[in-house]
Amino acid sequence: MVGMKPTEVVPSAGIKFFGAGIAACIADLVTFPLDTAKVRLQIQGESNKAHGASTTKYRGVFGTITTIVRAEGLQGLYNGLVAGLQRQMSFASVRIGLYDSMKQFYTRGSENGGIVTRLMAGCTTGAMAVAFAQPTDVVKVRFQAQARVANGTKRYNGTLDAYKTIARDEGIRGLWKGCMPNITRNAIVNCAELVTYDMIKELILKYDVMTDNLPCHFTAAFGAGFCTTIVASPVDVVKTRFMNSAAGQYRSAVDCALIMLKNEGPMAFYKGFTPAFLRLGSWNIVMFVTYEQIKRGMIRAQQHWESPL
Repeated sequence: MVGMKPTEVVPSAGIKFFGAGIAACIADLVTFPLDTAKVRLQIQGESNKAHGASTTKYRGVFGTITTIVRAEGLQGLYNGLVAGLQRQMSFASVRIGLYDSMKQFYTRGSENGGIVTRLMAGCTTGAMAVAFAQPTDVVKVRFQAQARVANGTKRYNGTLDAYKTIARDEGIRGLWKGCMPNITRNAIVNCAELVTYDMIKELILKYDVMTDNLPCHFTAAFGAGFCTTIVASPVDVVKTRFMNSAAGQYRSAVDCALIMLKNEGPMAFYKGFTPAFLRLGSWNIVMFVTYEQIKRGMIRAQQHWESPL
């Protein structure tokens, strides 16, 4: 990321890698209920059609959260949290932690680069992260979409059971279900999120609007979250529906998108937009602010251990 002064120690790739994973886990812990609400709203039209229901179960962000708590307790808001944390440690570490290294790769060693270089770096790390961490995302979405019914029947009994059941019933390929739309989605998200944060922060520092500190990180993260939500919501909805679907329900992600458009209209692609923005905005703020502080803390710790007594 931009903002390091020449006299400051540049964090190593390892510090960025582990710092990004830890910061992303903290952000997930804070914002997971919003993410669960987003998933429930995104699949609502599909669920109503499947069960022949004409009434709308979930209405709005906080209405959805209230409905989940009443029907399933507070635990319902954190369905899939274990898989979510597994996802962030394996996913965010790659897509965020390796972003600067990939940017340097494309610029042949330079820390900064133009918009094209940053977009290429964002797309590359986003695709790499999905290819590596897709099974954790599939399990997370399945758990978040799983509402507890009156007789206590559940789709999966636990995180490990979900991995085993999906692999047994749908094959190993089932764990990578929706990989291509997820790569598309995360290439978009990574570019919008990291490149927007990078550029906003660079402009703030360039024109001395703020110093390289918490207010600067907060402002850049908020802008990144808003831009990301606008461009990524349609792909995110398709990804969620496709990964949560039963075997054979859709022929492909494109087929899922076409059926959505036919049955629910174009606005279906922005279902759950408000919780998506609340979640992405708050997630970006918590993640980037935490990430910047973790990097600085790890650098100080490294300098302390390496300094002579």
